[in-house]
Amino acid sequence: MDAMALILLLTGLLLIAALAAYAWHLWRRVWANQRARDEAQQERQQRLGGDLNILTSSLLDEQVPLIEGAIRIKVLLDNYDSSLSNDGRCQVFHLLYEATADVPTHAAWKALDKAERRRFEKRFNELELQHKAAARIAARWLLDEGLNGSRANA
Repeated sequence: MDAMALILLLTGLLLIAALAAYAWHLWRRVWANQRARDEAQQERQQRLGGDLNILTSSLLDEQVPLIEGAIRIKVLLDNYDSSLSNDGRCQVFHLLYEATADVPTHAAWKALDKAERRRFEKRFNELELQHKAAARIAARWLLDEGLNGSRANA
């Protein structure tokens, strides 16, 4: 082998080694990013699970209005575990959410005149009378079984 061929061969081998080292470096970054993403997802799930525990307990202890609690539980469940959210025992939260979807919130609520506000409050009271027992049963099930079973699957 002449000197030029040897130099080209060594240069090629060095280039391959450098590219392999760079590829290894990039894969390590990918794996680290994946680990960080998985950890962030686990932390998010734990935080949502804790929030759901507090909210369902508050609903059962009547520390939060039924309609507001049901809406918040539904939204958190959708983000926590969609299969748990779609469980038949949780449908009352979806029903109350949909029944109040047209109710203005925040500044729009404050901007309503008293008659409109009373009309919505009357509807809230009717919904609460109709669905309070079912919502409490669903919240109790979530607290005792649903969230525990979902945590075991996560």
